[in-house]
Amino acid sequence: MGKGGIFITFEGIDGAGKSTHIEALAEVFRGRGRTVTVTREPGGTPLAEQLRALVLNQPMDPLTEALLVFAARRDHLRQVIEPALRRAEVVLCDRFSDSSFAYQGGGQGLDLAVLSALERWVQAVEPPDSGLRHPDLTLWFDLPPAEAAARLSQARAPDKFEAKGADFFARVANGYRKRADEFPLRFCRIDADRGRAAVWGDVQGAVESRGWLE
Repeated sequence: MGKGGIFITFEGIDGAGKSTHIEALAEVFRGRGRTVTVTREPGGTPLAEQLRALVLNQPMDPLTEALLVFAARRDHLRQVIEPALRRAEVVLCDRFSDSSFAYQGGGQGLDLAVLSALERWVQAVEPPDSGLRHPDLTLWFDLPPAEAAARLSQARAPDKFEAKGADFFARVANGYRKRADEFPLRFCRIDADRGRAAVWGDVQGAVESRGWLE
């Protein structure tokens, strides 16, 4: 197995169950001698965590949400993600920019051109003209919105996104679908409407198919 940095993101609507598989995958990589950074968005740094609290709990318009999320992402990239990849670590991140296109774009109706501009500004890899930082693999946990809502109703007190209805999550799911169509080589759809063992099998299989667990 190569020893370069690997960037894997976990995406999906709230309630899809993606978070339960992040630490399991981290342990698999650690068992193969890799150093793993597990992180999340919004968040991952002290500043980004403060912005996360605002985004998840304070009312604001979609553009303000997007600006705060991308500000948090910029700090996260500079302080955590890019340094870890330069150290040839495996970075497992609960959400990244695909969430912005799905939630603020698909769910909230923000112009995708605005999100694309923010993505170009925030995710540019140094030195200049080196492209944008995208994940090497995005595991998209696809779950019917009605099932996601049922799971969330049994969870902790919801944040402002988790409290939204099935129509909102249907738009978010469609936003993810469009993003997967745009980036088919890095997206892997995981059918999350099954038992944990079956979902984990697909997660592990997707990573193995890239040759990262040999």
